This record gives sequence, C-alpha cells and structure tokens, in this order.
Amino acid sequence: MIVKQMTVGSMAVCCYVVGCEETKKCCIIDPGGNEEMILSLCRSEGLTVEAIICTHGHPDHVCGNAKIQKATGASILMHQSDAEFFAKPEVIDYFSMLGLPPSPPVDRTVSDGEEIVIGTISLKVLHTPGHTPGGICLYAAPHLFTGDTLFVEGLGRTDFPGGDMNQLLTSINEKILTLPAETVVWPGHGYGGARSTVGAEAENNPYLKGAW
Repeated sequence: MIVKQMTVGSMAVCCYVVGCEETKKCCIIDPGGNEEMILSLCRSEGLTVEAIICTHGHPDHVCGNAKIQKATGASILMHQSDAEFFAKPEVIDYFSMLGLPPSPPVDRTVSDGEEIVIGTISLKVLHTPGHTPGGICLYAAPHLFTGDTLFVEGLGRTDFPGGDMNQLLTSINEKILTLPAETVVWPGHGYGGARSTVGAEAENNPYLKGAW
C-alpha cells in the first residue's frame, strides 16, 4: 500500500495519495490546493487516480476537487450527510468567507461501514460526525485517515455550522479508540504532528485522557 502525505493549500491541509502497489490505482484524500503538485506526485509514482475522497465538506479540504477531477476524470466521494449539508444555500454562503471554491457535485455518496475499493486496497468508511454532520475517517489497517475528526493531540473544531463537540467525542470513542493501539493516525492537518497512533492519542491527547 502506497501512502504519500502532502501539506497543501492556504490552510495547510494534509492531503493523501493512497495507492495500490499491484494495480497502480490510487485515490486522493482531501485535495485542498496545490493541485499540480498532487498530480505530479501521482504521475511520478505511475498512479492512475480513480477517486477523490472527501473526509468532510469544508472548503479547505475540497477546494482542489474540481481541478483534480478535470485532470483525471476521477469520481468525487463524500458522506451523504455532508453532500446534503454543504449543498444548502445558507451553508455555501457562510463558508464563502474562506474565499475558497466549493466542491463540484458529488458523484457518489458513501455511508458508515462501506468499503471503497481501490485496486486491491479496501478503505472502510467510518462515519464520525461532530466536526461536520458527514465527517468520515477511512480505515485500511494499519492506516487510519482521520480528516479533521482527530489531530495529533488535538481535535477538530466544532464552532462552525454543523459542529457538535459531544458528538465528536462520541465518534472518536466509539469509532477510533476501539481500533488497535498500533493503528497509524494520519490527520487532516499537522497542527500537533504529521502522524500518530491510536494508542498514543488515547494516552496523550488532552481531550481524550481517561477515555480508553
């Protein structure tokens, strides 16, 4: 399994290229800018982009979707709750303050427990609402791509429309802290570090101490 992490865009989003070594098919998780850099990495690795997967619908994570899709023809995937939420006119208007383009219409919605197949790789969708209504993590043992649900020793903010701290903590406790301690956590921003493990976050994350 190929995992390439890049920091992209004006808001320093952690974007991931996740590829199958056998078939050279890949997906791009959260292309939040620097589209040519992302595409160049895919080309240099000989990878064919089949899907653009959004961990959530905030513009800083989806603003590269249109250019990546135009260049590759890849399908855009997002949880149904976020696809619906971020299509609301009042939500579009609110997040326009960030000055970033929204995603084009989603080609396919996903739901909790669904498997997204890329070559011989299967990414399991874990619905983890709280940062947004349709926030997801993607699990392909031992890797977990957490978007803005969980950072290294931090959590995603919940003060934007659609956020809910209690819901976020429940999501983390039920969907993330139940995974093996050695699971590698790849966050949506590198605020506290580029990666961690479930065990380290359970022990060291100040928001989660005593929860595992």
